[in-house]
Amino acid sequence: MVQQPAPQPIHKLNRRQRVWKELARTLSTVFNPFLTGFALFIILAHSRATSATDFWWLLFLSTFFTSLGPMLYVFWLYATDRISDLDMSIRAERERVFGVFVVSYLAGTCALYFLHAPKLLVATMAGYTLSAIVVQYITRYWKISTHALGITAPLVALWLLYGRQPLPFLVLIPLVCWARVHLKAHTVSQVIAGAALGASSVALFFWLFRVVSL
Repeated sequence: MVQQPAPQPIHKLNRRQRVWKELARTLSTVFNPFLTGFALFIILAHSRATSATDFWWLLFLSTFFTSLGPMLYVFWLYATDRISDLDMSIRAERERVFGVFVVSYLAGTCALYFLHAPKLLVATMAGYTLSAIVVQYITRYWKISTHALGITAPLVALWLLYGRQPLPFLVLIPLVCWARVHLKAHTVSQVIAGAALGASSVALFFWLFRVVSL
């Protein structure tokens, strides 16, 4: 007779589940779209700035419209009970908020373009604008993952610019996607769609602006 392994105590199983859930929450918080966009534009502004003043000016122009402004807007909505949580879990809430994001990203793209910012930053901002437009439309019918988009777009941008150097960081894409699915914030198809949109929008505008050759 084959002896069956003793079942694990319930408290150990619960602890293990809590650990995985906390890991997923940490990944979602650290690699949220506002922070990943901010980190990307720090790198891009530094790579194209000709002086310290130029760096701070480029960084402000890019991050105000993609990270700082939208993030403060979301915090204000949450503080005034206009959205249920910071992730905007309810699809109807996301649709309205993303309309504001589209305007913000578009304004940022125009500001960078008319102020003759380096085409790398203009192309990146334009990619974010296109993504916001697509997400705002899709959100009417489906809850595409902006976390997956937000981690994929910067990493693909860095990969196209620097080749093999950023490759180890690409592991963050499946990790963040796993986190969103594990938290039941999205389905597998929704995180795949978000990642695909992030990668394709960056690649498209890098090619249109001739930042890289594809």
